[in-house]
Amino acid sequence: MNLKSLSDQHLVDAMRHDDGMAFREIYQRYWKKMYLLALRKVDDREAVESIVQDVFLRLWERRDLLQIDNLEAYLITSVKYSCINHFKSAMVREKYMAHAFAGYSDSICSTEEQLNASELMRNIEERLSHFPEKAQTIFRLHRLENQSTREIASQIQMPQRTVEHHLSLVVKALRVYLKDYF
Repeated sequence: MNLKSLSDQHLVDAMRHDDGMAFREIYQRYWKKMYLLALRKVDDREAVESIVQDVFLRLWERRDLLQIDNLEAYLITSVKYSCINHFKSAMVREKYMAHAFAGYSDSICSTEEQLNASELMRNIEERLSHFPEKAQTIFRLHRLENQSTREIASQIQMPQRTVEHHLSLVVKALRVYLKDYF
């Protein structure tokens, strides 16, 4: 059967009955349009890819529960709400970071706290020097520059799971090494 000739409603019905090929056809018909729509709202290609991927993932996961009369309208609405949720999450993160670090101004910290922080950083850097260069880079990007594992993976051309693995190894070793410090 040629899926390209089927209507959206037939594809949705087939997908509802666990037809992966019907889902693939839906994805191929609409991913680019949804990507471009999200890109007009969110000026971050990586976030847009994640938004569109999540919309299609939810479509597949909830395929037996959804009542879709107009597939294109459903996808457009899903992408729009996902973009809104992306912005809401970013605002919550910003507020949290502002609130969390409001009390940690250098001018407020005592000299003793600054010395302890400097000593801790020296110990971390000293221990970090025992790891391979890639692991050091991953740790610094994630913990010191607050980059996500996805951002790091993209930046250093490495699979995200490998980045997560390197990061977990370094963190475990640092916990053991610094347990007496805390």
